[in-house]
Amino acid sequence: MSTFYASTRVSSIAILVFAAALDYLIGDPKGWWHPVQGIGWMIAHFTRLAFSALHTPAALRCAGVVLGGSCIVGSGLVGWLVVAIANHLEPLLGTVVATILLASCFAARSLRDAVSDVLEPLAVGDLVNARLRLSQYVGRDTDRLIIPDILRAMFETVTENATDGVLAPLFYALVGAMLPGIGSVPLALAYKASSTLDSMVGYRDAPYTDLGWFSAKTEDALTWVPCRLTVLTIALLSRRPLHVWRLCQRDAPQDPSPNSGWSECAYAAALDVQVGGINWYQGVAKLKPLLGNAVQPITADTLDRALQLTRWSVLLWLTVFAIAFQLWRVLG
Repeated sequence: MSTFYASTRVSSIAILVFAAALDYLIGDPKGWWHPVQGIGWMIAHFTRLAFSALHTPAALRCAGVVLGGSCIVGSGLVGWLVVAIANHLEPLLGTVVATILLASCFAARSLRDAVSDVLEPLAVGDLVNARLRLSQYVGRDTDRLIIPDILRAMFETVTENATDGVLAPLFYALVGAMLPGIGSVPLALAYKASSTLDSMVGYRDAPYTDLGWFSAKTEDALTWVPCRLTVLTIALLSRRPLHVWRLCQRDAPQDPSPNSGWSECAYAAALDVQVGGINWYQGVAKLKPLLGNAVQPITADTLDRALQLTRWSVLLWLTVFAIAFQLWRVLG
């Protein structure tokens, strides 16, 4: 292994650690430009153009492939180019830019802030404000939710987004760190683009049925491996791995999503709570499968413990990666 290659990988480990720490300490400051805004702008403009110019399912499906492919690959290429230019100007600048861009791909602090935002009015019995704040983070109707429903909604949001908002981007950042000449930022940004596509156009319902099919399928495929690794990690951290795995095998396949049900169920099993049930969307009731066993009620402490499990998962992944890399260097 060349000295340059080894030093590059050490720098990649440092950038990963710095980015995770930056997200934990600061997150996404309000008012600052975020890469997802640029990705979202591109998706929104392409979507409006496609709907105005194309009127057949086949044409919209082809447009969906173009939208998904160009957005995912383009985001990765832009990320790589920005870091490469910064490195060319000044290596320290490259490290700073890569750290900031990578931190923007993680949402651990955002999840923590969202929980605090909803729990603050809930702690003083202000259901009106709690429902209003919750509506900023979930797609379901919130105007009639009672306290247990609000807590369940936040738990489901925290545990679903633990995978696609934190651990899946980290997974691709780790993969990128091992690829010479690539680095963590391009793959993490590419995954972030896929996740943004899914949240904006990846719906089965009209008008996105045809335009969004490729984005939805791609996000499902890209999330599958990191989601299963998340389940295994949560199972290990729970100190009851067989219990968590058995409940996930029993309940998670009932969820129509190939990933979110597994992520939510792993946390629910680890914390002895149950999620799922009836949710309302624009006045229409939708029954979600029950995941986990209702041994304990979901409380504010449950949400805090779920966030803590995610933090420990990030630390575990980074530690295992750093140790594995050092062993690889020694043995290689």
